[in-house]
Amino acid sequence: MTAITYAGAALAEIAGCFAFWAWLRLDKSPLWLIPGIASLCMFAYLLTLVDAEHAGRTYAAYGGVYICSALVWLWAVEGVRPDRWDTLGTALCLVGAAIILWGPRAAA
Repeated sequence: MTAITYAGAALAEIAGCFAFWAWLRLDKSPLWLIPGIASLCMFAYLLTLVDAEHAGRTYAAYGGVYICSALVWLWAVEGVRPDRWDTLGTALCLVGAAIILWGPRAAA
């Protein structure tokens, strides 16, 4: 369930940020901000659903998922295919995210 929640959060964050990008950089209507803000609120809500004891660890692990999702967006929406360095960097980030989120912890 964590992976699905992170994927939903990433989609919501990227879509929300893209709405601001479209308004400021692509000269789209300020009305793009309405779904953008709603999407960013959904992103924040979804991160609270991740089963982790500490918010900072949840956010750190999410970073790897965000990087992967941003490159999927690059390819799917912007039409730019990630290169091998993008792929290698993403793999390293996802491994790091998994270690942060699911690594064994000493009992406190």
